[in-house]
Amino acid sequence: MDRGMLETWCERAILLVVIATLLLGPLAFGGVRPREFAILQALIALGAGLWALRVWLNPGYRLQWPPVCWFVTAFLLYAVVRYFQAEVEYVARLELIRILVYGWLFFLVLNNLHRQQAVQALLATLLAVGTVISLYALYQFLTGSPTVLGLPKPEVFRGRSSGTFICPNHLAGYLEMILPLALAYLILSRGSAVARIFTGYAAAMMFVGIGVSVSRGGYLATALSLVLFIGVLLRYRGFRRYALAGLGIMVVAAAVFLMKAKEPQKRFRLMFADHQTHNALVRVDLWGPTYRMWRDHLWTGVGPAHFDLRFPKYRPASLQSRPFWSHNDYLNALADWGLVGGLLLAGACVSLAWGGVQTWRFVRRDKPGLTAKPSDRAAAVLGLGTGLLAIALHSFVDFNLQIPSNAMLAVTLAGLLSGHLRFASSRFWLNPQLGGRVLLSLLAAITLVWLGQQAWVRWHEARHILAAEATRDPAAQVVALERAVRVEPANADTRGRLGEIFRQRSWIGDADWRPAAETAWEWFRSAIDRNPWDTFPLLHGGMTLDWLGRHEEAAKLFARVVELDPNNHYVALVRGWHEMQSGNWLAAKEWLERSLTILPWGNWLAHRYLNAVKRQLANP
Repeated sequence: MDRGMLETWCERAILLVVIATLLLGPLAFGGVRPREFAILQALIALGAGLWALRVWLNPGYRLQWPPVCWFVTAFLLYAVVRYFQAEVEYVARLELIRILVYGWLFFLVLNNLHRQQAVQALLATLLAVGTVISLYALYQFLTGSPTVLGLPKPEVFRGRSSGTFICPNHLAGYLEMILPLALAYLILSRGSAVARIFTGYAAAMMFVGIGVSVSRGGYLATALSLVLFIGVLLRYRGFRRYALAGLGIMVVAAAVFLMKAKEPQKRFRLMFADHQTHNALVRVDLWGPTYRMWRDHLWTGVGPAHFDLRFPKYRPASLQSRPFWSHNDYLNALADWGLVGGLLLAGACVSLAWGGVQTWRFVRRDKPGLTAKPSDRAAAVLGLGTGLLAIALHSFVDFNLQIPSNAMLAVTLAGLLSGHLRFASSRFWLNPQLGGRVLLSLLAAITLVWLGQQAWVRWHEARHILAAEATRDPAAQVVALERAVRVEPANADTRGRLGEIFRQRSWIGDADWRPAAETAWEWFRSAIDRNPWDTFPLLHGGMTLDWLGRHEEAAKLFARVVELDPNNHYVALVRGWHEMQSGNWLAAKEWLERSLTILPWGNWLAHRYLNAVKRQLANP
């Protein structure tokens, strides 16, 4: 087999790797669970190795390097630097892995999948996956299914369809990126009648899928992006009737659905109602603290994926749940990466948009107002650009880009769109020469080894944690979690779980309560050492020290917790409990009253403790 044939097989293998990631991600709950993402991570590492091999097999190989690549490369280097500066290594490492996976995927698509056959295979895969997920979402909506692939759906999402995702908003975010592609190929491409029928069916099903998700952000992003899409088509006389007909069909279908379906009416009716899960103003409660967090760490942010760790200090009293992300990908990026990272990402977005506009001017093949000719390239550019615009709009009110499958889809679309710039100009081809080949091979080798090793660690750690969650036997849970700690010693959360198991065992009051409490404190202390921003081991470690009679040591932990999370009703409650253990009844009364001030409803334990404190003060 000659070198040319080997290179062809490498190219095909890279295509299969990318297709596998695009299939597995959305079909496995969006790739959010550790074991599924470990597989995606290993696939991309394999793709990097195949790319390095292909570069050496083809002496005339050239890199495609449009302006967006400089910003992507700069951000990847910045992410590596910020990882080494992060306060919580484990969390930062997981985020760096995600960033590297997305970066490699972008370059793999851009520099290996620019043949027309490869592009068509990728787009056919996306349309097929979008159709299947939409059909499943429609089934969920019609049957009122309370599960997602057999797993219970969170109660807050009942009545809405999420397809293979947990959150319906992420289903809408995924489909809104593919729907414009289907519409563009339906109207603009030179495909056969059979291909058009499939494309039209896929577009209809994905439009339905977005509808049954009942995602207000998804509705708005889809509507605005399709307005631009149709506005572009209206400039061409030959496509105006198709654009207007499609617009009419979608408007009528959306109007009928909104008038007949109860769940969309309910969500819009309660959009601004107080104390409702449908209240859209909860996002505003998140945006203010996120902005203040970024303002306090203006240039470099709080650290990779550190928003969730640092949020408690900025928590408003109106928000007592754990947000994980800020429901605004732009603010979240500023909080995590600072102005430096934000500018690099903004530069990537601007250069990507610039490349799309330049490419469109070339592939549209005529002047506005004339009868346009069908063009697969024009369909790809318009569909890719509109899909990226949709997710960019949706990202103002959700955290779609924190979901691996959605982020990988966006990166793939960006790589395909950037690749089409080759039709507008030939000046973005680079000869890597010997130095470039060696550098690419070195980076690919490091990626293959490190990402592969980290995927193995993550897979086995998750396997042991799932084994602990699958049993109710505390002894079996301890065995499984200790194995997880041996696989991944840096995960503070696992250590905190072990500490909690031993704390609960101690509080039963058996003869071995003291050794169990001492063991619990050791696990909590090790968790605090690895993640000083997590309030759970601080709170429950302080409770353990109180149980052991070490009240002065416990007081230091509770003071630290109050500093980290001053507006948390549970922190105030446990601080009041600590003062009760220390005999400080007046202080206990103040803290318990503060807990009830923060959360006056449903806070029954604070009421119970406060009544006990009042009885003690009344009868000293």
